[in-house]
This record gives sequence, structure tokens and C-alpha cells, in this order.
Amino acid sequence: MPSPSPTARRAGPDACPGVLSVWKAEDGGLARVRTPGGVLSAAGLLVLADAAADLGTGVLELTGRANVQVRGLRPGAEQELAARLRPAGLLPSDSHERVRNIVASPLTGLVSDRPDVRALVEGIDDGLIDNPLLATLPGRFLFSVDDGAADVTALTADVALIATGETYALLLGGHEVGLWVEADEAVAAVLAAAEGFRLERAHLCSPAWRLAELEEGPARVAVRV
Repeated sequence: MPSPSPTARRAGPDACPGVLSVWKAEDGGLARVRTPGGVLSAAGLLVLADAAADLGTGVLELTGRANVQVRGLRPGAEQELAARLRPAGLLPSDSHERVRNIVASPLTGLVSDRPDVRALVEGIDDGLIDNPLLATLPGRFLFSVDDGAADVTALTADVALIATGETYALLLGGHEVGLWVEADEAVAAVLAAAEGFRLERAHLCSPAWRLAELEEGPARVAVRV
């Protein structure tokens, strides 16, 4: 018997974990802390380590999207975890906590012949938080910013920027759609694509969590950028 399509499997509620929406695992609650661009300061890591030790099993995991998971949380511990993360800057928005999925080239800013994309990551993150409607994006929706090293393209982000000399190629659902933007236009283009996915998903009454799962998703969203 053929397996169901990804869209069919995702007809139910989005259960992707966050800090306030904890996944019930065998060892206790699992919270996922978003770290856009994979950036985590030493002070932030200490806050996470102390919280993991005090509220759970002490185990921290690094995910394939460069986020951090806190494992083995006791029931109800997510509120105290959130209270610890907010002043550390690790939970800047309760409403948008699960949509801040942004990966970036890990060595960006350290290689002289490639652009430093950290400002783009920060701009995308700030833009997401500033738009209340984008809080409804699925928890699996992914953004990526590649400085030209081609080191995060394999993740096939829903909305991707790839440095190509003086401009950035904008890919949607892993597909080239003929869109290139200047650096000062890149953040706005990414946010427009995210908003385009939200609108098309609502228009089609689609349960899709990823842009590529949306019927003709790349083409539909490209015209809204």
C-alpha cells in the first residue's frame, strides 16, 4: 500500500515544538529554542544549560536547523523556562517563537571573499516578529541565507537567499523562480514570499506546512514577491 502524501499526513494541527508548546517525549517534555542563524552567545548557552539542569534532565541537543532542544522537562516547566529565556533574548516573541526558523552559512563573516549575511538574518527575524500575521506560519517553515558557500542549500528551505556576486538569488521551495534581489531588497523579498505563502495557503484552504507541498507553490508565491 502506498504511503500517504506529506500533505495528507499534515491535515491535523501543527505539533512542531517550541518553548511554550512542549512535545511530550518518553523522557519528559521537549522544548525547542530557536536560534536564528545558529547564533548563540556564551551567556545564552549558560542560561540554557542552567535551565536544562534545573528544569529537566540536563540534556541539550543541537538540531539539524541549528536550534537547541531542552529535554526531559517536568510537566508545566515550560513557563519557568520561558521566564528564564526572555531576559536572555532567547524568546523575544511568545507569539512568533516557532516561526523563527532561519539557518545561515555557519562561517559567514569569517571568509573574506564572501558577504557577511548576519545582518540579513537579523532583518528577517525582526521582520517576522513585527508582522502579527506571520505568527501563523507553520512551525516547519524554513528560511535560509547562504553567503555563496552552498553549505545550507541542501536543507531545501521554503524561502532561500543565495549570494551570487553582487545580488542574491531567491529560491522558493528549493526551486529557482527567476528572482534576484540586491542586498538592501533581500529582507523585504523574503518577508513578501512568506506572506505570499500564507495568503496562497489560506486561498487554497491547504494544510501544507511547506511551500513545496502547496499546489504550484513556487509559481504562486513568486508572483507575490
